[in-house]
Amino acid sequence: MKPTYLMDDIQWQQLIQNVADHFNDVTIKRGFQYFKQGKVKEFAMPDADHIAAVVDGSELYEVDLHLSAFAASRCTCPVHTNCKHMIAVLLNYANEQERSVHALVNAHSAKFTRLAAKADTRTTPPSRSNLSPDHKEATRNALSKTASKTPDMPISEWHDLFDQCIALNRVNTQNSQYVQSALASIYAVMPPLSPGMQQLYGLHAHLRVLEKLVPQSPMPGYPSHTYMGYYTQIAADELKEAIERDFESPLGLTDEPMQEARIAETLAYLRRKMLTESRNGTYFSDTYYQFWLNWMHPERQDSSIYTEELQHLQAAEEDLGTTLARLPWMLARSWMHIYQSQDNEAWVLLQEAERAFPLKISSNQLLLFLQALRKAEDWARLKDGLRHIGPLLHSHRDDHLQDYMHDWDVVLQHLPEAEQDMWDTLVGMLPFAGGMYEEALLAHEKWRSWIDYQLSIRSEPLSFRVSVLQPIEKNAPELLLPFYHQAVERYVLEKNRASYKAAVKLLKRLFKLYKKMKQESRWELFFTTFTSRHSRLRALQEELRKGKLLS
Repeated sequence: MKPTYLMDDIQWQQLIQNVADHFNDVTIKRGFQYFKQGKVKEFAMPDADHIAAVVDGSELYEVDLHLSAFAASRCTCPVHTNCKHMIAVLLNYANEQERSVHALVNAHSAKFTRLAAKADTRTTPPSRSNLSPDHKEATRNALSKTASKTPDMPISEWHDLFDQCIALNRVNTQNSQYVQSALASIYAVMPPLSPGMQQLYGLHAHLRVLEKLVPQSPMPGYPSHTYMGYYTQIAADELKEAIERDFESPLGLTDEPMQEARIAETLAYLRRKMLTESRNGTYFSDTYYQFWLNWMHPERQDSSIYTEELQHLQAAEEDLGTTLARLPWMLARSWMHIYQSQDNEAWVLLQEAERAFPLKISSNQLLLFLQALRKAEDWARLKDGLRHIGPLLHSHRDDHLQDYMHDWDVVLQHLPEAEQDMWDTLVGMLPFAGGMYEEALLAHEKWRSWIDYQLSIRSEPLSFRVSVLQPIEKNAPELLLPFYHQAVERYVLEKNRASYKAAVKLLKRLFKLYKKMKQESRWELFFTTFTSRHSRLRALQEELRKGKLLS
């Protein structure tokens, strides 16, 4: 759903400035975590200047933001102003406006980058960017004339044109400003194009500028790891987000005779960039998959294109030799097998890639396999994919595991009988998927299994919110008894004042549980034995009296 009030570029720059002026880095990073965890529960804009939201912190906090009078913004949390809850809401706002979340998270760095870039423009060495205005205008006119032939030019000549446009700029520091300036120069010469050609032009503009930022693969015999500077990394990530937005709209296909050639050349370009990409990023690999997922696969029902692509990938081993990046090569072949419904071959290749490159496959790449199966709406295949992909998601962030769990929910909506397959898979993913497993048990009201799991990992009952335990207390209170009893005994064994206080808190809960179950006699027997057994622990006896459990 598009936002009611759209932010323009001036308002966006002012928002970045406000974040840099009012929030420190620690608060911004904490707010980013809240945003990523989906803690912004309500979000509304009564008008273009006012945001009203609710954030789930230690409790539910109300955030009231005034974009043009930032100092008047308030939160109901103890900090009241300039807090992490405000940052979470602002990041949610940026996301809804389809602006770069990273730009706000790195607001302090962006401010420094702008100053550094400004200094760089004063010290730029003589180059085409320092041509006289008249000479520069003449050059731009010549480039526009060349660009008018874009539909008939091969992609390699598009890139040559883009390079000449970029060379006109004064900004040489590879940061966000460099990217904006480079793209502006490329778009300035773009001729009238059909919708599909315009989409390809925009994609290649982003890709060519990305090439300027991302280190190329080293020559054979040199170290395989290359690195980007901090501000360059930010700019590259913003470009990656822009490329993802390129694929949000289906590719506009026409009867233009050259459009099919440009599409084929784009695929060949992405394939080569992916297969020679250095190990420190997956920019071109991710674009290759998105190209297939959003532009190639939906429009082409002829399965021969996947067979041909697989042949190109297999031939790459000999063509590229030692420069071949083997992990993306193996993943791409597996991807093509999925599109040909050759799932067994795909999973075998994927497992070989995991063995050859342990912990190197990104969760984004793994989830793309599931996305392809989900788009095909073949729920039996998606279930099988979830069983194979799940164990490979070890050591990845919880947000990706939640995306994975969402796919299981989709499968169960169509195949309820697959529930046992889900539990078997999740159990096989323990311990790294523990949090996801717990949430699934609660969502499916598997109270006994949830308690058994907590007992097995010696969880602390007091670490859970009351809202988590309330459904169990309501539906199966007897299951909480061993959970609380074992924790009480552990607290007492620690023999310190803090642990005694924790034990008393749980004993109060136990008393309420026994009373709710109308088993007061069991409570009396237990509590009498408990106090007698620990009668020599004076500090514990004091805490029991303070808690009004002892008279």
